[in-house]
Amino acid sequence: MLAVAAMLGVQGCAVGGASGSDAAAAADTIRIVLKEEPPTLEACQGSQNSTGLVTRNNIAEGLTSRDAATGKINPALATAWEQTSENTWTFTLRDGVRFHDGSTFEAEDAAFSIERMLTPELACDVAGQFFGGNDFKAAAIDATTLEVTTKVPDPILPLRLAFVGIVPSTTDATQKVREPIGTGPYAVSGWDAGTKLTLKRFDDYWGEAPGFATAEYMWRSEGTVRAAMVANGEADVAITLAPEDGAGDYGVQYNTNEVTFMRMDAGIAPLNDRRVREAINYALDKESMLATIFGGQGKLATQLVPEGVVGHNPDIEAWPYDMGRAKALIAEAKADGVPVDQKITIIGRSGFYPKADEAMEVVQNELIEAGLNVEIQMGDVNTWLQHLLRPLPTDFGPRLLMGMHGNQAGDASFTMRNNLGSEGGQSSYGTPELDALIEAGELATGQKRADAFAQALAYGHDEIVRDAMMVQVGALMAISPKVSYEPDSASGDEMRVADMHKAGQ
Repeated sequence: MLAVAAMLGVQGCAVGGASGSDAAAAADTIRIVLKEEPPTLEACQGSQNSTGLVTRNNIAEGLTSRDAATGKINPALATAWEQTSENTWTFTLRDGVRFHDGSTFEAEDAAFSIERMLTPELACDVAGQFFGGNDFKAAAIDATTLEVTTKVPDPILPLRLAFVGIVPSTTDATQKVREPIGTGPYAVSGWDAGTKLTLKRFDDYWGEAPGFATAEYMWRSEGTVRAAMVANGEADVAITLAPEDGAGDYGVQYNTNEVTFMRMDAGIAPLNDRRVREAINYALDKESMLATIFGGQGKLATQLVPEGVVGHNPDIEAWPYDMGRAKALIAEAKADGVPVDQKITIIGRSGFYPKADEAMEVVQNELIEAGLNVEIQMGDVNTWLQHLLRPLPTDFGPRLLMGMHGNQAGDASFTMRNNLGSEGGQSSYGTPELDALIEAGELATGQKRADAFAQALAYGHDEIVRDAMMVQVGALMAISPKVSYEPDSASGDEMRVADMHKAGQ
């Protein structure tokens, strides 16, 4: 690591000796180091963390925009909207907007982008994450008027459309594109695969010009290296750091909506016995995990819908740590013939969050102490996704899936059906009763909506016990003194470069 730091320091000195024009260009460039390279910048993949960090509201924008701090829905490419019938919303679009290729943004492009994102063959992540369970039709009434019709009433459609990156109607409708054309403040300038990705300020942007002319993205898997790059002047912003990565005075802590948990295969023995699922919750020492694994950043999680999101249930409490109770429940289940000796496999994802491997070892050891037979299978993201997404492997045996869920959209609907419903794309188990409670929340508005989702969460916690909640994590990034930026709860999924300014400006 000393060699790496020394190398970074030498490179930093080279920048200091640059010519005047090079120095000016460097001052007008913000350098961001990520944990991993985005697999694509495709706008309809914006719900993928590594893609959304670069694409959303930098390259491609939605019709609306959500303020992460307040939850307010603000105008973006649409200036106004209204529900003109039970199943229809009408949007007035912003005039005079241009795409990065110079073409004019019109309602036809918005309709195309929505329909394209929903195309089953394209399998867009945004469709599954934000639009599951309803059918939509979008139509251009004229150049600046868009009409969206839903199969069933959708009271939060304007919020959903904040996550649909608008692209020109000339975009390939049958295949995903690696480098999209959008309307955002930055356009893709170059992508040296494996090395660097560059965005340039779009001079014809409809809104306020961002402070930096260029944004350069790099990626390093080791948190210590990312932190050292900021300390040594090789980067201006480094994300996804652990307290021990050495950010020092450059470190900035902030809250997130990310919740870590263990998802249980509640339909497979021995996890199909409620006593076993309760025992798992009692056996996990979440307080200790928060202090050691997560370095004290965050707080105990009680549910998948965190505080500040519509539908959060403040009455749900974290399961207490009680190893004695856990052992008693396992022994009781075993006496009744439940096969508690059946091997349960923890499906983990290496590097999912700092100390992810250590966290799963802690879980394994505590569950073994409680009386269960538990093994760990850590893998890369592709292996983990095979066990996260339906259809799940059916010849594997009972699983505990290492999960982390973040509701950045601010409404419980973006969590409930997909993660807790019987047919949810990221759900391992559900019940008709819970499905009905989720649907009631989706159709309600205002306080009735919040209350309905809170009731559904309480039912899942009290009656189903499918998940073992762990920690609602805090986050840490390193920021150079050259940059003024205040991260918010959405910064781990959507990092708007236009919100980054030169210090003192």
